[in-house]
Amino acid sequence: MNNHLPRQGSAKVRFLVEAAVIAALYTVLTYVAAAMNLAYGIFQFRFSEALTILPVFTPAAIPGLALGCFLSNLASPLGIVDWVFGTLATVLAAVLSYALRKVQIKGLPVLSALPPVLTNTVIVGFELACLSDIGFAFQNFSWAAYGASALSVGVGELVVCVVLGLPLCALLKKAGFQTN
Repeated sequence: MNNHLPRQGSAKVRFLVEAAVIAALYTVLTYVAAAMNLAYGIFQFRFSEALTILPVFTPAAIPGLALGCFLSNLASPLGIVDWVFGTLATVLAAVLSYALRKVQIKGLPVLSALPPVLTNTVIVGFELACLSDIGFAFQNFSWAAYGASALSVGVGELVVCVVLGLPLCALLKKAGFQTN
């Protein structure tokens, strides 16, 4: 009797395990940032966003990051609004990062670090601009609030994705992980 999974089955299991590990890491790192008051709101510095570079290594990072973001946002004080908008920004960023993975500068997928910055700036910036003391509503939107929200989210995201994400990518490549 053969105790080994067929090749196709093991590829599916590997994909699921990679996605689950990435989701767990993202969630834990976000909760660490939340404990430091850095994960939610106008000023965000989620260490977990450094993991948004992982789609260059595996497509399993796309659902992994999406699930991790969703699970992380279950603790968000913004509630369901953050579950939807935050997860949407992460899914779009992961897909775009994966699409840009082959565009590299000096061996690093520099452009793959930018989609999380752009999607979070636009989408989470919009989300935050629609908030007021009574909650989320599209009629709360103002361009001034959007500009301030987008700028603060974008700067935090840029720092994490470039200062932490690209060195993480270089470290993984040096450890022998291959870009996809």
